[in-house]
Amino acid sequence: MTKNTENWVEIRSRVKTFLEEKIYPAEPVLQGNDRTAANLAMADLIEQAKAAGLWALGHPKEIGGQGMPFMEYVYINEVVGRSEYAQTVFGTLSHQDSIMLNLYASEKWKAEYLGPLVNGDIYPSFAMTEPDIASSDPTQLQTRAELEDGHWVINGRKWFTTGADQAAYTTIMCRTEPDAPPHKAFSMIVVPTNTRGYNILRDTPVLGLNTGHFEVAYDNIRVPEDHLLGRRGEGFLIAQKRLGPGRIFHCMRWLGQAQRAFDLMCERLHERSAFGGSLADKQLMQKHVFDSLSEISACRQLTLQAARRIDSGDPARVEIGVIKVVGAQMLHNVIDRAIQVFGAKGLTDDTPLSRMYRHAREGRIYDGPDEVHVQSVARQILKRYLDGGPGWDFGERDSELV
Repeated sequence: MTKNTENWVEIRSRVKTFLEEKIYPAEPVLQGNDRTAANLAMADLIEQAKAAGLWALGHPKEIGGQGMPFMEYVYINEVVGRSEYAQTVFGTLSHQDSIMLNLYASEKWKAEYLGPLVNGDIYPSFAMTEPDIASSDPTQLQTRAELEDGHWVINGRKWFTTGADQAAYTTIMCRTEPDAPPHKAFSMIVVPTNTRGYNILRDTPVLGLNTGHFEVAYDNIRVPEDHLLGRRGEGFLIAQKRLGPGRIFHCMRWLGQAQRAFDLMCERLHERSAFGGSLADKQLMQKHVFDSLSEISACRQLTLQAARRIDSGDPARVEIGVIKVVGAQMLHNVIDRAIQVFGAKGLTDDTPLSRMYRHAREGRIYDGPDEVHVQSVARQILKRYLDGGPGWDFGERDSELV
């Protein structure tokens, strides 16, 4: 075992211990209606995580993080995913935005935002989805920015801008090149949330939960030209570089959620008795265990395979499309079985499963609905068989990573 692997295992263990001993007990306060108490509890957890050396593990060292290698950080996300609050506690929430800012922002915005972002002093937000169009086809996005006298003037409306109420800025995907081809017509622009014309309309309820996904209207927002990320028309390019590794982390966090639901289910089976014996001895209950074990194991290997391809420099578009669909379905199925085992209690907020179930349903829609990924993957595969093409040899695909 290499030194890096030993460090990886040790850090994962420390993250898991912190999560179970510190974050789980605080969850009732963190999700409670007393926001002052919740904010104080979160601030205390963040300071404890920093003191424990568990902060910003995956952020590059050159921007203030701990520089954990990509594949090792993938495994950390599997543990972080077990609680919806752990990303904030461990400083992983800003990971993709920090890297995007570092790669594409002007020196001015790097100097102003990057340090505080990595340190957790400020939070980012990202705006792409719009309420009035099918955002599964992002070339239809209607929010526009026009350059006037050295300023971008932005008009439009976005929703599901997560954390907009606390964010220092929003990176807005908007149409800047009306005459360009669809995938070169959009740019990303950094907009401080205190800018005039940035109007938060509501926290959009999702399956009965107010979860910080905001609808925001842009009314003649004006920001200087240097707020552009990258170059004009590079919005899709930047988005793909952001979303590719991000989807790996999403899927690993889903595996963490599934692990938590699996643990709760198995523990419950030993705790409860019915019809003269332990639930753990009932064959139909054992089938729930078997099905969840097999789905988690299969999805985990698919996700790690995709991560290895990303780590090798391959965009892994097929593998990422597959895990996005399979991962979301797996998560729903595992949590659903756990709720079934808990019975009526599983429907209440006396266990984490009720919130987990509702969040799991989001997974089949955000970052692209299942149908888009299924179609994209199938087209890529079929194209390889057209006119005597190379096809798709699963073994050869794996051998490329040896």
